[in-house]
Amino acid sequence: MVIAGETSGDMLAAELVKTLRAELMAEYRYSDDLQPLHADLAPRFFGAGGQRMAAAGVELEFDMTSHAVTGLWEVLRKYRKFKQLFDRLYQLALEREPHAIICVDFSGFNRRFASAIKKHVRSQRGTFNNWNPKIIQYVSPQVWASRPGRAYTMPAAYDLLLSIFPFEKDWYASRVPKLHVEFVGHPIIDRYATFLPQPATETSHASSPLVLLLPGSRPGEVKRHLPVLCDSLRKLRAAIPGICARMVLPEESLVQQAKAMGLPADLEVRLSSLAESLSRADLAIASTGTVTMECAYFGVPTVALYKTSWPTYQIGKRLITVKYMAMPNLLANEEIFPEFLQDTATAENISRAALELLRDETRRNTIKAKLKEIITSLGNTGASQRATEAIIRTL
Repeated sequence: MVIAGETSGDMLAAELVKTLRAELMAEYRYSDDLQPLHADLAPRFFGAGGQRMAAAGVELEFDMTSHAVTGLWEVLRKYRKFKQLFDRLYQLALEREPHAIICVDFSGFNRRFASAIKKHVRSQRGTFNNWNPKIIQYVSPQVWASRPGRAYTMPAAYDLLLSIFPFEKDWYASRVPKLHVEFVGHPIIDRYATFLPQPATETSHASSPLVLLLPGSRPGEVKRHLPVLCDSLRKLRAAIPGICARMVLPEESLVQQAKAMGLPADLEVRLSSLAESLSRADLAIASTGTVTMECAYFGVPTVALYKTSWPTYQIGKRLITVKYMAMPNLLANEEIFPEFLQDTATAENISRAALELLRDETRRNTIKAKLKEIITSLGNTGASQRATEAIIRTL
């Protein structure tokens, strides 16, 4: 059983399923015995996620990614819907009794789901029901950023935690040594390892700088970020008239949402062409989410922003203990990417920071060098393979 709730998790899960299926198929052996020790049966995957998981052969109970939100207040507003989805998956797990439940990111939902399954298993001890699935969390919850006390409940919920950032294993070891944590590396290294940029075309930005607008992967992020991104672009063009601009979104529904909100006539909109766009970009203005790591991988200087609802911001600023929101800044322990959050995420601040980067080649080169160090720290290719091997050992 595989559960992913967001676009980035859907992609990670799809990559993992492909590798895991291939490895498990290789484990099977044909036998002439009437009762072979190894059955020749292909692994089956089911659960909830998105289009990429479906394409990888996961039997989806429903599309979880269409319900993705971020922030406590936003979750509370959709509590009834999330409870319905939770209950459907819980009953599905009890009916089909998978050998493993792989929870991919989506930490709040998945942590509660894992705890509920483990509680059920413990309640059935001593009965004829001996179902006891291994539960794996792929991508650590950011407990090191806020509410670290949640880490102490994780050993009871998870049999294995697969970490994609190098500092996390030591962080858990010093606090909850009973939790089995393995650092497998970041899947981004595999995702783009063989990427070859396409040759420039006549319509490419040539001598004009190309600025990417990356508002996020959730409808709420597009709703809050797009207006300030468009205003920032207008201010940039007033200072540098030749700027080319492109917006990349991961889902068609988000493209339609953005167009319905109104876009500048000369803003190019693309669907799922992030790698090609980043390989040519001079600058990005991006949500502080997962996409900032992709900007880092391609060495693109970036201005990061994030806006959320007022209640979520008020709660978050009291709980979050880290200095930065963009992961490249956290990994470097310095503000490589200028960050603007909530009230400071204005078109004036963002466009000013973007202009400073565009006009300062020395600073851009310094940022690129630091980004290269960050990406090197994430390990070599093979993250999905290492994750697969760890899961099989756990099984």
